[in-house]
Amino acid sequence: MQDYTIALLKIVEAATPQLLALGDDASARRPAPGKWSPREIIGHLIDSASNNHQRFVRALWQDDLMFTGYAQAEWVAAQEYQKAPWPELVSLWGHFNRHLSRVMTAVPDEIRTRRHLRHNLHEMAWEPVPRDEPATLDYFMRDYVGHLEHHVRQILGSRWSA
Repeated sequence: MQDYTIALLKIVEAATPQLLALGDDASARRPAPGKWSPREIIGHLIDSASNNHQRFVRALWQDDLMFTGYAQAEWVAAQEYQKAPWPELVSLWGHFNRHLSRVMTAVPDEIRTRRHLRHNLHEMAWEPVPRDEPATLDYFMRDYVGHLEHHVRQILGSRWSA
């Protein structure tokens, strides 16, 4: 098991009760016009889990790390996360990420650490890899966990502790 898969599980376990403690009103409150509420952020993280699940599995058979993107804001709006029950969103987010931890752990080391010159992680990763530098699936998986924790911190602020 990779350190980031362990970190992912720890984040989910620690954040779930803290997220649920926000309650309905706080989870629906947007911090400013044009900013996402905690419900929409968790919805975005569910979308991220869904898209990255496919990317991580497909990478088993690809000779590159070229992946399609998605219109994040449009996905959040289309799925009406703002109207969804908060406990259901948190539960789905937690279950999906536990599954992703298993998926990441199942990827053989030689596939996870294979260096790819052909990638689009300069566009896809939260912390981009320059186009002219090699990238690994291992990096992309670690980046996924960093992105997730960033958004958990965004929601919980000073209350966050893993």
